[in-house]
Amino acid sequence: MTAPSSKGVAEDDLRLVALSLISEAPRHGYEVIQTIEKMTADWFLPSPNVVHPMLASLVEEHCLTASADPPRLFTITDEGRASLEQNRDRADAVLGRLNALGERVTRWRNALGMAERLKDADADATEGLLDVLARASMQRK
Repeated sequence: MTAPSSKGVAEDDLRLVALSLISEAPRHGYEVIQTIEKMTADWFLPSPNVVHPMLASLVEEHCLTASADPPRLFTITDEGRASLEQNRDRADAVLGRLNALGERVTRWRNALGMAERLKDADADATEGLLDVLARASMQRK
């Protein structure tokens, strides 16, 4: 199953998530994408075509700095920290929703895995029952 595109999260929310992740540690754009993907148990994959221009925009707004050479390493600035703190409740809410999504997806996948194992067990039991019935019918002949 492939992850939904970036259209699943508003760009303003994605900006806050990126600022929050980069405030924890400098990151490359790809690391931001991977972290969000991991956070959501591979359910939500932000598009590089959205994330990289958004990060460039945050650099232009002086919220981030970027290394000169690709792959660019993004670091949060004091302005970026101030912007993040102004929107901390919203950023935490979005991060919470993404983490909750990841937890639900993990539980769902685990439940499906259990259902598949039960289905396999039922198939084995059915096959075993058919084998017993076949042997019993042969003995009657």
